[in-house]
Amino acid sequence: MQGLATQGSLAPHDLPQFYLLVALYFVQGIPVGLAFGTIPFLLKSMAKETSFTTLGIFSIATYPYSLKILWSPIVDSIYSDKIGRRRSWIIPIQLVSGVLLFALGFAISRGLVFTGVDDAFHGRSDGIHDLSILALTFYFGTLVFLCATQDIAVDGWALTILSKQSLTYASTAQTVGMNIGYFLSFTIFLSLNSNDFANKYIRSVPKEYGLLSLGGYMKFSGAIYVLLTFYVIFYTKERPLQDILPMNYTTKKDDEPKVLVEYGDGDAIGTENTSSLIYTYKCFARILKLPTVRTLAVIHMISKLAFQCNEAATNLKLLEQGFKREDLAVTVLIDVPFEIIFGYYVAKWSSDANNSPHFSQNNGWSRWLVGDPGVLTPWLWGFLGRLASAILGSIVVKTFPKDGEIGKLYFLVVIVQHLLGSFMSTVQFVGISAFHTRIADPAVGGTYMTLLNTLSNFGGTWPRLVIMSMINYFSVYECYIPASKEKLRYHGKGMDVCTKDLNGDVSILRDGYYITNAICVTIGILLYFGFLKRKALQLQSMPITAWRCQ
Repeated sequence: MQGLATQGSLAPHDLPQFYLLVALYFVQGIPVGLAFGTIPFLLKSMAKETSFTTLGIFSIATYPYSLKILWSPIVDSIYSDKIGRRRSWIIPIQLVSGVLLFALGFAISRGLVFTGVDDAFHGRSDGIHDLSILALTFYFGTLVFLCATQDIAVDGWALTILSKQSLTYASTAQTVGMNIGYFLSFTIFLSLNSNDFANKYIRSVPKEYGLLSLGGYMKFSGAIYVLLTFYVIFYTKERPLQDILPMNYTTKKDDEPKVLVEYGDGDAIGTENTSSLIYTYKCFARILKLPTVRTLAVIHMISKLAFQCNEAATNLKLLEQGFKREDLAVTVLIDVPFEIIFGYYVAKWSSDANNSPHFSQNNGWSRWLVGDPGVLTPWLWGFLGRLASAILGSIVVKTFPKDGEIGKLYFLVVIVQHLLGSFMSTVQFVGISAFHTRIADPAVGGTYMTLLNTLSNFGGTWPRLVIMSMINYFSVYECYIPASKEKLRYHGKGMDVCTKDLNGDVSILRDGYYITNAICVTIGILLYFGFLKRKALQLQSMPITAWRCQ
């Protein structure tokens, strides 16, 4: 059927809905950036004695984002017809998230939570102390839980808020919005939070603190959440074009034929059983029994193991070795425009692949690497790129200058390594998100999309605690105690014992990072050529009916 927009392009009538989705995903990226990036970074940079096991414990705060499938049928089935199926959840969840962000920001500024992290901004000089990692994990885990619940509703809304002509651009909105929110909370915040960065690149008169405190940023973020919630309340509808649907759109000339704009019908009034919780859970159970879904689940659960050590620990190891915080902030800051600008073209690539499975031809070595072209081709290329970045990560850490003086060539290599990993992560994310949008059944859109996204997210979070523990397990430390001039050798948790209990100086005799990263990369190569590529090529060739809840 003819549409207002050509295949692969964003229809003009979908622009307002597209921008709304970008905004909704943007606020999701704020707590995600804090929990996944900023807090571990602050812990390691401001309290270098923080062990990788401690960081692994904090990573539990990110688990709700990967376990949201457990309560997604509730979000998908219980709602108010008057408010709307998705708005019934988005409005209260965003409001609570905004209030909690503001309250946590206030508590951090007063030194009641994450004690010492904002001391320099308020005339205190104690630094991070009396840290309860479990309490910090609980607070930010609650934020991530609310963010995950909102994501369920937004994913479901994306399937019906955009017309079928523009549906693949839901992943574009997610990529652009999440990246902006994530990098604002991680990269940009860390740059503005660093006194070294501000003194070196912005200020003429040096000061002991940066331009933006953690508490201040969280209070600002809470205000953004609340303002967006008010916009959703007063200026949006569950079905943006419900006043004229299912009427036909006419073109500018009356003598031209009318054009029908199609929308997903999963949320349409009268759709059978969309509000039945029992039906949703039953359908969810049937989806899990589909061979295609089971195969995709296995791919999601094991594919990200290959680059977990690199993405969780490489930057932290650079900090540990003496890479300056402001310089690392610059390397990450350079990544922001690349992610936002090129993220769109990656999404366009995935959109073209979804609309035309044979949009290009792979020949020679490229065919050997990723097989015949199809909807998962971007995802396959992204995997190989992240694998290359993981290998380069070990090289970057290993070749860190012994004298601590960072030359231009080394600095450039660090930037290239980070850009490669980050960009290829975006390629994979957009590619798999577009694939999820293509195969999800609108009848249980929120639950189906959440299941697929949960599997993808959990594949990246479950190994993190294991990886961090492996780094500690394989590491050997030497502790020099100045008071007694004694040298002790420790495994694993020796760093904490040395610095906190014995007031000693730590030196690393064997760094478990290299061993762990080598194990991950080796597993990744074997998995890719032995399983992942073959199964991805099979899945992209399956008909849509193979993914439907019968």
